[in-house]
Amino acid sequence: MTVPLAGNSRRTQAERRDATRAQLMDAARALFVAKGYADTGTPEIVAAANVTRGALYHHFVGKTELFRAVCIREAEAVGRAIDAATLDLHDAGQALRVGAVAYLDAMNVPGRSRLLLLDVPAVLGHGEAGELTLGEGHAQLREGLAQALPSAGNDEIDATADILSAAFDRTALAIAQGGDRTTYVNAMLMILERAMAHSSGHPN
Repeated sequence: MTVPLAGNSRRTQAERRDATRAQLMDAARALFVAKGYADTGTPEIVAAANVTRGALYHHFVGKTELFRAVCIREAEAVGRAIDAATLDLHDAGQALRVGAVAYLDAMNVPGRSRLLLLDVPAVLGHGEAGELTLGEGHAQLREGLAQALPSAGNDEIDATADILSAAFDRTALAIAQGGDRTTYVNAMLMILERAMAHSSGHPN
């Protein structure tokens, strides 16, 4: 008989905890997207995840914390998609353009735009929504603008990033709600190009 090593046992327990947490988050995400946060109850979530109510409260204080964890995971996925698309690009302007498309594609995952752009502000408040949904994407955009527009001041970069972030989010929502992807992506890229041209001192 083979006796499992203590280290392997601990790792297995950790994997089980991670799996249960992922089950809860996956089930909650599907219900939040289908029914909305307010109309989704914790009994539905644990039933869909095939876990006990105790398991839910072992991993999360309650529904709000579970919702927050789901949305953090979604926002992190967007950030990873942008990083992956721009990793090997050395031209700042090209990285901004490619990153812009990567953001819009990542936000077009079914349910993601609703969760991050509509439900997060309603459930968690606009302050936390800004930190959660803009933390990675906004920082990446601002960094890209700073590299592409070295002569622009910090205030101008901040303002441009804020305005473009709002435009990106509106574009993502429009696509998610059935707008033609090509039309909206091209329009967003045109806005981005004009913002870069203006800030560089060469308006079109």
